[in-house]
Amino acid sequence: MKNLFIPNAQPRQPVFLTMVACQVLVLLVLWLLYPLKLFPTLGEVLTAFQDLVSTQGLIQELWASLTTAIQAVAVATVLALFISYLTALPFFRPLAYAATKLRYLTLTGLTFFMALMLSSGHQVKLSVLVFGATVYFVTGMTSVILTTTQEEMDHARTLGMSEWRSFFEVIVLGKLDDMLEVVRQNFAIIWTMITLVETLYQSEGGIGLLLYKQNRYLHLAGVVSIQLVILAVGALQDYLFVLLRRVFFPYSSLSTAR
Repeated sequence: MKNLFIPNAQPRQPVFLTMVACQVLVLLVLWLLYPLKLFPTLGEVLTAFQDLVSTQGLIQELWASLTTAIQAVAVATVLALFISYLTALPFFRPLAYAATKLRYLTLTGLTFFMALMLSSGHQVKLSVLVFGATVYFVTGMTSVILTTTQEEMDHARTLGMSEWRSFFEVIVLGKLDDMLEVVRQNFAIIWTMITLVETLYQSEGGIGLLLYKQNRYLHLAGVVSIQLVILAVGALQDYLFVLLRRVFFPYSSLSTAR
């Protein structure tokens, strides 16, 4: 147990999991016995969750939002990788630089122009999510590329590789695990934007629209319940990304401090 209070210690996994379970249990007990003012009690949240599932289609709305989010992140990942890899050519570096600065644009104004250019609400919703995710992905991915050292490139050249082959081996293949980490870290931006786009384009529903309705009618227990569901889905996504990284890039953990 003393390892839990030593800097940089690595406690055994059963001990660590037991600690996490105890902390969660303590928080739930405090929420149950000492609820905060203006904040729904644990019982109210559980009741609201049951009502959302049974009568308001929480599971179906969550699935609709999740499928849209997966589509958006898939398209955004391809676009961001393409733009980031173009930085190998000096001619295209201003494009990547400009893309990283576009993350300061607000989406509220962009939806109007996208609605004029696209024909369906789904396309508009997807394009807004793709844009918002891509600019953040490009920022992280270009940072990963810039961490490439001269020694790494020189090592590839000493093996007789051309510049293009060196780029492919060192940056494209050698940094794939870091690119996956960038996607994992920035996937959350999709969930922060999905409430906005699903509120503007309500034809397909979604958990964002359900959250908006609960908030509009001051159903605070329902709002907290939906937020906890989104939090749980996000935590599961993080775990799946970590698992994928361990399976496909087992060497990535070799540089982790222990």
